Amino acid sequence: MRNIILFGAPGAGKGTQSNIIREKYDFAYISTGEILRAEIKNGTALGKQAEEVINKGQLVSDEIIVGMISSFIEKNNAKDLLLDGFPRTVKQAEALDAILAKMNRGEARVIELEVPKDVLMKRLLKRAEIEGRKDDNEQTIMERFNQYDAKTAKVAEYYKQKNAYISIDGEHGTPEEIAVKLCATIDTL
Repeated sequence: MRNIILFGAPGAGKGTQSNIIREKYDFAYISTGEILRAEIKNGTALGKQAEEVINKGQLVSDEIIVGMISSFIEKNNAKDLLLDGFPRTVKQAEALDAILAKMNRGEARVIELEVPKDVLMKRLLKRAEIEGRKDDNEQTIMERFNQYDAKTAKVAEYYKQKNAYISIDGEHGTPEEIAVKLCATIDTL
């Protein structure tokens, strides 16, 4: 089974590329962002807690996210996995490794979309304008970048040490051109 983590800073194109990948492959797909936005939209207790944290540009707790991911993987154990937005901390990466080992799924592989921060900022502000997302304002985006640098970037190092990390240029080219490079990498796994 392939267990692919699509990785990158906020605005790197993970959601866009995930949609393209899902059209080409039969992956079980989970986006923690989509799940959390659905919880917020539905006004659940989890959604209310998450909204408060997200609006400050911070990350939702490991326990909540790991529980959601574990349940999803159990339900989709017969399929290849594409994870978007998880793991975001080394603790979550270790928890994912334990979940995958428990289910005899093999190791996760990280494919990171690398994009400079100035380009990311422009992308996110444009997304806010197009989609009307209140959480995409300059102050919140900067806080997300700070959180990413402090916690999430360490996840890439964790997978580099395990020889389970690949980097893709996520800046140059159209989304379709970047997807060609991404799919070629997936085909080698």
